[in-house]
Amino acid sequence: MKPDLFTAPDYYNLDDLLSDENKMVREATRAWVKKELSPIIEDAAQKAEFPKTLLKGLADIGAFGPYIPEDYGGAGLDQISYGIIMQEIERGDSGIRSTASVQSSLVMYPIYAYGSEEQKKKYLPKLASGELIGCFGLTEPDFGSNPGGMLTNFKDKGDHYLLNGAKLWISNAPFADIAVVWAKNEEGRIHGLIVERGMEGFSTPETHNKWSLRASATGELIFNNVKIPKENLLPQKSGLGAPLGCLDSARYGIAWGAIGAAMDCYDTALRYAKERIQFGKPIAEKQLQQKKLAEMITEITKAQLLAWRLGTLKNEGKASSAQISMAKRNNVDMALKIAREARQVLGAMGITGEYSIMRHMMNLESVVTYEGTHDIHLLITGMDITGHSAF
Repeated sequence: MKPDLFTAPDYYNLDDLLSDENKMVREATRAWVKKELSPIIEDAAQKAEFPKTLLKGLADIGAFGPYIPEDYGGAGLDQISYGIIMQEIERGDSGIRSTASVQSSLVMYPIYAYGSEEQKKKYLPKLASGELIGCFGLTEPDFGSNPGGMLTNFKDKGDHYLLNGAKLWISNAPFADIAVVWAKNEEGRIHGLIVERGMEGFSTPETHNKWSLRASATGELIFNNVKIPKENLLPQKSGLGAPLGCLDSARYGIAWGAIGAAMDCYDTALRYAKERIQFGKPIAEKQLQQKKLAEMITEITKAQLLAWRLGTLKNEGKASSAQISMAKRNNVDMALKIAREARQVLGAMGITGEYSIMRHMMNLESVVTYEGTHDIHLLITGMDITGHSAF
């Protein structure tokens, strides 16, 4: 792969809207991505291997639970800083951003928001440092967009719970030390349980032959009469709203992350168009190429403004689930279209591993599907504005 020469586009001077802390976080993350992630990511994707060597670096730059208070090992940053970290990591690769998203929003967040004080002290500092890696078990083989229909269940056996079921499409599953698993009790109420690797009957087979997120580890969670200590139940919230609250945090991070992938594709296409000579001139002089590039920067700028405004609402505790859905849907769709257009600017070179565009394009096919599909988020907006559910 070619050297990482990325220069971030900022057409509307959004830097003026960021705090000094936001900028410092961004520069630190961007520097880490250029130094540690970019040189190895293409090889990892080609081999379909998750580069575990990156885990310590992700922890060091504060990518694990950046908004978790320092008392529990987090960085205590605001929501815009969290978004920026996701943007910069996904500029490198969506799969690596997925690892950080899951750790932060789907493992640390539920323990912080719904866990006991003992659970917070036991798990959060080790998750923040990368000593423990977690995953999140919600979707099942027969229940993806309809998680409320889940079959995974647990029964009260007096001094422990007995967990049975299976979860599918779980990022980090093959190597995770703990899993935050959502299951129904005997009354059909959904609760969160912390399942630890090594518990008898708990296995995490890896999903192979993926064309997307190839540098990310994906797998299943299988529970066969797993005994769960009662102190591992998250006590502060139950019902489907509990896991969906985690998804709000993850979807917010994705809305920022997708911008990173789009910026990398645009920056690559712009540089290539200026350097590639055809008919004696740079192709950047051609109207059709300028049209592609001008539309890319326009859509990136709109997405940046959308994400920034959503971040300010998150910081104020005012962001609704529907607003987060709109940003996730819009920004991922934007990034996917830009990846496709950028690939065309590069012609045949766009499909090679010398450039990141085709890898981003394939990754974004997963991003547009997970944490709520493109269509599901459209229906969430529709329900919000009409008051009628189309599910």
